[in-house]
Amino acid sequence: MTPTVQAFFDDATNTVTYLVSDPGTRAAAIIDPVLDYDAESGRVSTASADAVLAEARARGLEVVWLLETHAHADHLSAGDYLRALTGAPIGLGDRIAEVQSTFAERFGVPVPSATVFDQLFADGDRFRLGGFEVEVLHTPGHTPACVSYRIGDAVFVGDTLFMPDFGTARADFPGGDATTLYRSIQRLLALPRETRVFVGHDYLPRDGRGDFRWETTVGAERDGNIHVGGGATEVDFTAMRSARDATLPPPKLLEPALRANIRAGSTTDAT
Repeated sequence: MTPTVQAFFDDATNTVTYLVSDPGTRAAAIIDPVLDYDAESGRVSTASADAVLAEARARGLEVVWLLETHAHADHLSAGDYLRALTGAPIGLGDRIAEVQSTFAERFGVPVPSATVFDQLFADGDRFRLGGFEVEVLHTPGHTPACVSYRIGDAVFVGDTLFMPDFGTARADFPGGDATTLYRSIQRLLALPRETRVFVGHDYLPRDGRGDFRWETTVGAERDGNIHVGGGATEVDFTAMRSARDATLPPPKLLEPALRANIRAGSTTDAT
């Protein structure tokens, strides 16, 4: 079965939000919605989330799930905002409590309850999106709570895996681990070759040439991903990823993003 997938690319954060729907029942999920944030002023706006919701309404879709692949460190989530408008529950991985505890302590704020999210998914959990059965795959490494969502012939992997020409995400945040990330990726690469893979971000090469892309396949990742394709070993990947991460600066929006995102995107005390 093939869900209908529409992508919304956020230029400010290189993030992709997905509107995924069942063409038979018109039930829809919004995956990794973005809340616009101006770092200089500290102001938030909702244009990106409103555009996704407007498209859903124009197509006669009912948004029944708001799904997060993880607590993002590079953009604020619009989950809480969209929940108020749609009544749809917010779901993400059940290890979010670890992330909440780590970053609440780091920012000197109270640890929020995991119940700020409506549904915490364990590995292997299944739920309905119209006529589709959605399978939750725990894919930690970038963060402990990362999950991927397999819906029909598609899998939404968040920051666990990027396009073949960009490789993989960093694994140096608290609770992240390069070896764990490699093993999560191998689990994704074990899916059928024709499985469509939808990634959470894309970036252009340093020369700025090319186009942003966010859809690939398991086969293309197995064969050509610059970090894990072609049979890259766990030892080599861990060494490469660890060395690369040591050179990366923190995400520009790390503090405001995580202050909000450990609260399901609530901006109360987020800045």
